[in-house]
Amino acid sequence: MTDTTNIFEALRESHERQRALYTALTDTSGDTPERRELFDQLKQELTAHERAEERHFYIPLMAHDAGIDLSRHAISEHHQLDELLESLEEADPATPSWLPLAKKLAEKVEHHLKEEEHRFFQMAGKLLTEKQKTALAADYRADYEEAKAAMA
Repeated sequence: MTDTTNIFEALRESHERQRALYTALTDTSGDTPERRELFDQLKQELTAHERAEERHFYIPLMAHDAGIDLSRHAISEHHQLDELLESLEEADPATPSWLPLAKKLAEKVEHHLKEEEHRFFQMAGKLLTEKQKTALAADYRADYEEAKAAMA
């Protein structure tokens, strides 16, 4: 992690962690300690990422007319992911309905990540200056780490 890392690189690091966690989670079966641990890790990763991303990526984009709709859409998707996480948390991991719900979460996360990486990042790249991209990466990382530490 260098000082020249931009916000897109910082976000992609978390995206890759999310992908690894939801892939491992959807490969589990039954109510096992592994399933519970992977779910807790995914929930923590998504929660910390969402908080820091909304503050240090989407809110700055909302300062631009072209970034408003995009940011609102992404934040709405974050809310949908939160609701799926809540449903999974309330469900019994031993029941047959748990894994399809986890797979639905994985699909929604992947849809969101692809949309960010292939659509949102391009728009943001045009709206933010290089200095902003670097500063936002540092702010995002600090907030992300603080959120993870608070949940640990």
